[in-house]
Amino acid sequence: MVKSAADLVVYVVDDDASVRGGLARLMRSAGHRAITFDCGEAFLAQAAQGAVGCVVLDISMPGLNGLQVQERLTQAAVGVPVIALSARDDDETRRLARALGTRFFLRKPVDDQALLDAIDWVTGSGGAAPSVAPPR
Repeated sequence: MVKSAADLVVYVVDDDASVRGGLARLMRSAGHRAITFDCGEAFLAQAAQGAVGCVVLDISMPGLNGLQVQERLTQAAVGVPVIALSARDDDETRRLARALGTRFFLRKPVDDQALLDAIDWVTGSGGAAPSVAPPR
């Protein structure tokens, strides 16, 4: 459990520089520390083993996609909660994400407050339930 928003690290993994930058600004505006990665491989190599907080993970990326990144996190027993983001919102993608342990699946473009609520909920840094439903 995270003590406060200032203690929270949010790892943003997205291949789109504008999305990554926007999400990093949103995290900082909420008082969170944002660490960004342009691909799943970089996140896994640099931060996954010591990850605290949560991961905001794009599903559709070149190289390792978000589902493959989550699968590797699960295999390595890295218990950091994952919130998946994707423009592709179909039952199969949601089912696969849920099976791999995704805590929330949000469709792009993501609502800022819904994402912040989901982060607070999965990390225990906020008290209220999120304004969005977990993956079905």
